[in-house]
Amino acid sequence: MTYVGIDLHHGSAVTDPDGSTHAETRRWAQQALARLREEAAAEPPIPLRRYPLPESWRVSLYFRDESLRPTGSLKHRLVRRLMEDAVVRGDIRQGSTVVAASAGNAAIATAYFAQLIGVPFIAVVPGRTSPAKRQRIERYGGRCQAFDPPAAIYDEAVRLAAEVDGHYLDHLASAAQAEDWRGPDSVGAALLAQVRTQEGQAAAWVVMGAGTGSTSATVGRHIRYHCHPTRLALVDPENSAYWPSWVTGYDGYGTGMPSRIEGIGRPRVEPAFRPEVIDLAMPVPDAASLAAMRHLAATTGWSVGPSTGSNFWGALRIAHRMRQGGESGSIATLICDGADAYRGTYYDGGWIRQRSLDPTPYTETIDRFLTDGRWAEPS
Repeated sequence: MTYVGIDLHHGSAVTDPDGSTHAETRRWAQQALARLREEAAAEPPIPLRRYPLPESWRVSLYFRDESLRPTGSLKHRLVRRLMEDAVVRGDIRQGSTVVAASAGNAAIATAYFAQLIGVPFIAVVPGRTSPAKRQRIERYGGRCQAFDPPAAIYDEAVRLAAEVDGHYLDHLASAAQAEDWRGPDSVGAALLAQVRTQEGQAAAWVVMGAGTGSTSATVGRHIRYHCHPTRLALVDPENSAYWPSWVTGYDGYGTGMPSRIEGIGRPRVEPAFRPEVIDLAMPVPDAASLAAMRHLAATTGWSVGPSTGSNFWGALRIAHRMRQGGESGSIATLICDGADAYRGTYYDGGWIRQRSLDPTPYTETIDRFLTDGRWAEPS
């Protein structure tokens, strides 16, 4: 980053290589931050949806619908925070090219906010990234640059950002600083406040997956800081490092395999992950996530992605646990994103069969549980 200032001997403004003065740089930053604040203020309220569990259970289940964000996912809020921080620190300036290593919701949100403040954006994506995913990024003026092998897109994004004198927006490394977990404005605080308003008391459990790890960390730290009685459960897909790391206490755990549930699960433990604030961690079979996702779509009409299916599966397991223990109360979780991006994948029977993901036995588990309260997972 280049700094600008005043030559105290001659009183003249020191300029950046692009010719802009300190005043011009600061004015642009103020305008960019104003646009980001205006965008946040213009967002409609995020609703809390109740899933109809049997009334006799005395257990209620709520979903905060983050799919209604302008770019359709929970990542929208995270990326806005990261963009604000980068502008304040001067890492993003007028004309800066923002670079990210992602083909998913984080890249879509970054493209949206880069367009909003008027800077170019390049998403470094794996070579096998589908045209549909690329189009979602390009819709907001972003440009996709393919690179292989997929695991190397992060190093390539760093190299490219340096080459164009831009800024590498590393949402994995920076996510931990994105939210104020003490205050009332984080996603966890908002979710807990909505449930308290609805139920008249704190949620008994919150169920979260982990992608960057920042959401579960924010929720868990908020719960502990404010001494809420709420417990936090983590759901983790196959091939992810988070559940085994929580079990073993080893933060260097790695699987070497990518998650098949988009949005959650990582082959390594990311910096934002905070296992010490998690009360229970549950591995979720990928086929169970698909079964739960499809059940929600079929029974409620909610348009949800696979990570929401993971949340729902975990919430049902918590509901069973509460009933077994004679507990009553509420469970809260998130709709992380919508279904539109997954019509040709997780909602496509042929795509599922190619990957040997049969949701049928897990669908039977859900149906049986909601009918007679018996929980029996496939062996």
